[in-house]
Amino acid sequence: MRRLLLFRHAKAEQAEAGATDRDRPLAERGRKDASRIGAYMAGHTLSPARVAVSPAMRTQETWKYAAAALRPPPAAQTVERLYDATPHAIFEVVKATPAKTGSLLVIGHNPGMHELALMLIASGDVETRERLREKLPTCGLAVIDFAIDDWGLLHPRSGRLERFVTPKSLENAPK
Repeated sequence: MRRLLLFRHAKAEQAEAGATDRDRPLAERGRKDASRIGAYMAGHTLSPARVAVSPAMRTQETWKYAAAALRPPPAAQTVERLYDATPHAIFEVVKATPAKTGSLLVIGHNPGMHELALMLIASGDVETRERLREKLPTCGLAVIDFAIDDWGLLHPRSGRLERFVTPKSLENAPK
């Protein structure tokens, strides 16, 4: 089995005049949300074996705040191709993951991340799939399991949505 965690970056500041899109930092809410998702991951044994992060500041910071809760935090690799990537470009990054890697976390951007999730999922809880179909909000985390033992065998509509969490869903969860 292989597990893919698709994590959209947290809420970022608006671009300032003269600044590039890549240089947008997280907003205060984004830092809090990324920390909350990281704590959720740590508390639910969702620490990935490998992490691939877009080079944008907001994705790098999302990982920084989420990783702080993981012990030890896995090393992250910055992958240039993930910036503003199409779902097919992200798919190719995932397929190129070493076969021995059991779980992969990808931190990237919409619309590519959302479209990839929809492209990969074939089963899972119907209500959860419908929530994901509607939107992959900032700091949303989709966990997708595959009955394969080599990432190179990945193909569309082969995954089971194991869970989908957002900062809002965690706020609304029973204590």
